[in-house]
Formats: sequence, structure tokens, C-alpha cells
Amino acid sequence: MQPGEHSTLSSPTESFENIYLDLSKQPGKCKLAESGLGWKPSGGGDTFTLDKSNVGAAQWSRAAKGYELKILPRTGGVIQLDGFQQEDFERSSKAFKLWYGVNLENREHALRGWNWGKADFGKAELSFNVQNRPAFEIPYSEISNTNLAGRNEVAVEFSLPADGTPNGPNGQPGSNKNRGKKAGAGKDELVEMRFYIPGTAVKKDQADADEKSVDGEEIEEQNAANLFYETLMDKAEIGEVAGDTFATFPDILHLTPRGRFDIDMYENSLRLRGKTYDYKIQYQSIKKFFLLPKNDDTHTLITVGLDPPLRQGQTRYPFLVMQLKLDDEYNLDLNMTDELLQTRYKDKLQAHYEEPIHLVMTKVFRGLSGKKIIMPSNDFTSNHNHNGIKCSIKANEGLLYCLDKSFMFVPKPATYVQIDNISVITMSRVGGAVSASRTFDITMSLKGGGEHQFSNINREEQKPLEAFFKAKNIRFKNEMAEDTSTLLAAALDNDELMESSDEEVSGAHRGSADEDEESVDEDFQAESESDVAEEYDSEHESSGSDATMDDADDDEEKERPKKKSKLDK
Repeated sequence: MQPGEHSTLSSPTESFENIYLDLSKQPGKCKLAESGLGWKPSGGGDTFTLDKSNVGAAQWSRAAKGYELKILPRTGGVIQLDGFQQEDFERSSKAFKLWYGVNLENREHALRGWNWGKADFGKAELSFNVQNRPAFEIPYSEISNTNLAGRNEVAVEFSLPADGTPNGPNGQPGSNKNRGKKAGAGKDELVEMRFYIPGTAVKKDQADADEKSVDGEEIEEQNAANLFYETLMDKAEIGEVAGDTFATFPDILHLTPRGRFDIDMYENSLRLRGKTYDYKIQYQSIKKFFLLPKNDDTHTLITVGLDPPLRQGQTRYPFLVMQLKLDDEYNLDLNMTDELLQTRYKDKLQAHYEEPIHLVMTKVFRGLSGKKIIMPSNDFTSNHNHNGIKCSIKANEGLLYCLDKSFMFVPKPATYVQIDNISVITMSRVGGAVSASRTFDITMSLKGGGEHQFSNINREEQKPLEAFFKAKNIRFKNEMAEDTSTLLAAALDNDELMESSDEEVSGAHRGSADEDEESVDEDFQAESESDVAEEYDSEHESSGSDATMDDADDDEEKERPKKKSKLDK
């Protein structure tokens, strides 16, 4: 078009068929008019419209289904229209120029396939450029979280659909308030990407200020990965998108994932802020909330079940396990207006709390999320009047809790078993005669296949467990009902073998060693007996959480001198 010429359009609207809005699964019809643009799905549904005054910029480039028209609204976000043909560029360009006063920029993407380049933070998206051409772009609205995965590595996590429904034109496309909307476009999706960023860098605003200054002060540099992380946190509004913080619980010890995190509770989500990792968790992703007192009468465990699970690199955490002290008092004033408290959270939350921290956290969580709090069943108490049973999953020690409708093992690996899914529970002994008399194992066989085994349970917990199984109508079988005489005989045989071997050793010729044998043995045995007894007793008194196992060990210690006296005779 020569200077001075005026471009004209043949019709008051320009229509395009088979256009996909924001990676939608079904195509639709796109119309460009003087008042704005619109898109309507071919199979019926809600129509999306955008006023001409909200069109900030537009780009044309190759895409998955042909050519893509990308619109950057003035209010923020990104709108993608895919499925255009190459010949549609001229009509679209004229429409945007005449009706919206925007030049349609024709962008060519980098096709070299290089995995190194330069990150450019735009107004609405992060662009990864190779040789000054974009290789790919990530809208900020699709980023749910970012973490420093290492000194020079930044992990970027992408949003999942907020409500689990397929993508559609509802809501405001590209808006941060509708994160993860585009993620519902397909069955397979990218959920995490990592950037390796070496070296140091200077903030852009600081560099500009230093260039203008004449003082010649030194420019403060920082790790480039940290700068990338901070910039992305700011651009993607991570942590701020949920609104004002209603409540904060600082420095909470987490057993899974391990570390200390500050917990910020918002209207629809909570955020865990640690030294290295930050996590944002929607309340609707929380499926279970357990309040489980520990056996030491000093701590309690708050366990949160997540679906989808929390991700940290390749590791998934389907459960959060927090440990809180029972006697830690906490004062909290909710950061909430009286009007909101009386209208939306009436009879659910209080303006002020002054209670132990585990109760405050539980009440605030229940009020904000509406989730039910699960506690140990009243139908079960252990032999020492505790709620948990000390046991192990393979090499990991923990506590097994009997709940009204399930079993829960914490802290690691946190294991949840519904009673309705259990086919049969088998109680069995493992090991030799002596060890089998002190502990037993239970194996929960599931109806759908598979099993969970909990081992090293104190023998004193057998009757309380059997009573609970009967109360909940759980089918179980006891494989420990062996003939007592068999165990006794095995123990006696073991004693006879030990006695005969000792006699053989004592009758052997060992030279001058026999002369001092008696006196040395007496001194050594007397000293070891007193030392072990004192150390064991003090340990037993100081360890309340290990009471179930310590009592069994104490019984064994009392039986051992009898065997020794028999040998002396």
C-alpha cells in the first residue's frame, strides 16, 4: 500500500471458520467487526467477545493448526485464536489496523531446536528467544508456581484446570483469576519446566537508574537464577492472586515434605513458604484432613491428603504431615472485615483465637475450606491408652491410627487405607521363637488387589486390635494361634544347645586363659548388669513415645538372669 492510500474492507465484518479459541477442543466461528471481535463454538455454547477498546496488541505466527492470531488485551492476559490460513493474514491485518488501530505483527518462530537462549519477560507472557526469535511463549496465567530447584536452576510449574472441567470460552481468557483454563485442552499436558540460568545479573530498573546516575556507585549484582525467580513471581502474581491473607502460621515443622514452612491461608487456597520451595494448594485439592495425637502426649500431627499430590521435582507428596506442640498457645486475629465474617463465614470463623496452635489451625482451616476434620476412632485405644500403635512399614517406623472408616499410618510413607476396601486382615508372627513372642505383623489385603503390611507391633496390642476389627465388622484371621508348647519346645531346644556349647567351650584346653577365667567373668558380668539396668531405666522414663516397645524389652531383661543362673549351676 502506497503512502496516502486508504485501505477499505469489502464488508462490515470479517468471518473465519474452524477457529479454535485458547486451545479449545471444538472449533468455532470468529468474527472481526468495527465494535470488536467475537467467537462462537460450532457445536453450540457460550460466545466470547472482546471490545475494541481492550485490544492492546496483536501477533500473527505459525501454530499447531495452521496460523495463530494472538491478542494481548489491555487488561492483561493472552487470547489465542488458532486455525487460520495463510491467506487470512491480509484481511485480518486490515481489520485490526482500521477498526482497532493496532498493527498485526507477523512473528517468525525459531525452528533450530536449540535448548539455550534468552528469556524475555513481556507484559502477559514469558518468551524464550533463540537468536532473537521466540522458540516458545508461556502465558503468566498458565503458571501456578515457581521454585528455586538449585543454585542456578528454576522450576516452573503449570496450572491444572481449576475446576477439572474441559476448556471453554467461559470467564475471561488469559486472566490470572482463571489459571489453568488452557490446561484442560488435552489429555496430555506439560506440568513442569526447568530453566538453567548461570552467572549473575542486575535488575533492569536498577541498571537503568545506575546508567543515569553520575555518582559512579558500584552496581549491585545478584544470582541470575534468583533474579529470574523473583521476576517471575512478580509477573505471574504467584501468591498474590488469591487475594489478601486471612491468617498466617509461621515456622511450622513439616515431616513430609521435610522442612519448616510459613502457612498463609487465603480465601480459596493456602500457601506454604519455605527457604527453598513455595507451594500453593487449592482447598478443593484437599481431600482429607486428619488431626492425630502422638503417643508422647506432647505433640500432635496434622495430616492433609492432596489430589493431585504436591510435586517437588520427580517426587510426589500425596500427604502433608505437620508436627505441632500441644502446649504452644497462639493468638490470631483474622485479617477479615466484619461484614465478610458475618455474611460468608458466620458460625464458621471467629474474629479472634487464643488457643493451642493445632486447634487454631484446625478451626481456621475448617472454616475456610469447609472440609471435615477426621480424628481417631472412639472404638479404639491402645494397651497404654494411646490413639496410635507403634509399628513399621518396611524400615520406616511410625504410628498406625484406627479411624472410624479407615486406617492412617504416619509420618513416612503416609499410608491411607479405607476399611471398605479391605478384604481381610491377617495377623501373623515373623522370626524365631523369642522375637515372635514379643511382636507380630498385620497384613491388610485389599479387595482390588494389593496389600499393606505393618510389622513389629507389640504383642500387647493384639487384643485391642481384634476388638476394633470386630466392632467395625472387618474380616480377619489370626495365624498366631500356634500351639504354645511348640514355641516353648523351640525355646527349650535353644537353651539346651546354648548350654551344651558352653560346656564344650569350658572343657576345652585353652592354656593359661583358664586360670583367670572365673574372676574375670564375675567382674565383667556384674559391671555389665548394673550399667545396662541403669541406662535402660533412665531411657525408659525419658521416652514416653516408645513406651509400648520399651515395656516388652523390660520383660525380656527380667527373664535373662534366670537363664544365667541356670548356667552358673
